[in-house]
Amino acid sequence: MSKYDIIVLGSGPGGYVAAIRASQLGFKTAIVEKSELGGICLNWGCIPTKALLKSAQVFEYLKHAEDYGLKVKDAEHDFDAVVKRSRGVADSMSKGVQFLMKKNKIDIIEGFGKLKPGKKIDVDGTEYSADNIIIATGARSRELPNLPQDGEKVIGYREAMTLKKQPKKLVVVGSGAIGVEFAYFYNSIGTEVTVVEYLPNIVPIEDEDVSKQLERSFKKNGIKVMTSAEVTSVDTSGKGVKATVKTKKGEEILEADVILSAVGIKTNIENIGLEDVGIVVDRDKILVNDFYQTNIPGYYAIGDVTPGQALAHVASAEGILCVEKIADMHVEPIDYGNIPGCTYCTPEIASVGLTEKQAKEKGLDIKVGKFPFSASGKAKAGGNYEGFVKVIFDAKYGEWLGCHMIGAGVTDMIAEAVVARKLETTGHEVLKAIHPHPTMSEAVMEAVADAYDEVIHL
Repeated sequence: MSKYDIIVLGSGPGGYVAAIRASQLGFKTAIVEKSELGGICLNWGCIPTKALLKSAQVFEYLKHAEDYGLKVKDAEHDFDAVVKRSRGVADSMSKGVQFLMKKNKIDIIEGFGKLKPGKKIDVDGTEYSADNIIIATGARSRELPNLPQDGEKVIGYREAMTLKKQPKKLVVVGSGAIGVEFAYFYNSIGTEVTVVEYLPNIVPIEDEDVSKQLERSFKKNGIKVMTSAEVTSVDTSGKGVKATVKTKKGEEILEADVILSAVGIKTNIENIGLEDVGIVVDRDKILVNDFYQTNIPGYYAIGDVTPGQALAHVASAEGILCVEKIADMHVEPIDYGNIPGCTYCTPEIASVGLTEKQAKEKGLDIKVGKFPFSASGKAKAGGNYEGFVKVIFDAKYGEWLGCHMIGAGVTDMIAEAVVARKLETTGHEVLKAIHPHPTMSEAVMEAVADAYDEVIHL
């Protein structure tokens, strides 16, 4: 039986990062993976979807070339080539993880891993033991009873990025990050798209102003948006698919070639031996302490299988902290109130901290500032000036409570707010930090200025 200091079960952005950090700290490390290295994020999530979205954005530029004083005749898209490029990007990233495993002398154990008592893992009949086992098995597309996926007419995100034929009509059920990203992608290349959201606003976890702006942008681009609506049943017996949608006005039948179910995720915790070991699970999540220890000594869990936000960068941070705690380093628990969230449709969305509604519900006395990109010289020059930056501060102490952005490139801007909040920076300090001009990022400073009634360019 092979013996390790640390074995990681799963090679997604939580698992492979944990394995690398473990190796850096001198632990003899192995990683168990049943499929492609890099997990869902690199192979079927974050990375390939961004490749699809980039193709869509380039195509949009070509269609609007005349807005920039340029002429492009008969711009066309090749759906198969777009999908092929996306898969190529994913494959190269997966090979990059393979290189990192070799560079860091991490053993790759291929196969389905099942936890055993006594800090052991069975991988397709071969047992391995370790002083510490980290569970990082991630999640998959969640299926609703009234929306069963058949992989052809009712699909999840994996099928959505590798369809053999572009659908003429697509219904997207759910308007979280996955739903709105695919809605934007398919709409931009000519598919007729309808988004169905159960809650009153699309991207419902975002600030309401952001949700309303995205809905306006989507509708302007021809995407039909149905909120406070529920798909109660689907009929796949015909050539396409019919969805019965319950709304405040009554029932409506939507006809489409394909329905994309984007209603959340389901953790991959079945049949991996949790019950055999006695690891406690609650509502589909493995319970852990601040340092990702389960109730059974020697067994840890990180990423989507735990109660924190199901985001790649969260899983990576958890993996590093978990391993450093095992190494007996001084570490502090992650502040889950300061996790940035990013959505890569057009316009992009990025946010961190409290929404305005949440701040008011907490009874806080707040200052709110907002700066539209329509007043930004860089945004105007770039031709993408939809959206805004919105900031929320505690009125008494100047604490930066929340930051919410929608617009071109905002996913690259949100880190300023995350770092500032980590350093407990006040509104006045942000305001007096000189931002370069002309940039999109100076909209952050302008929004802060608006909160303190000092805005210049609005």
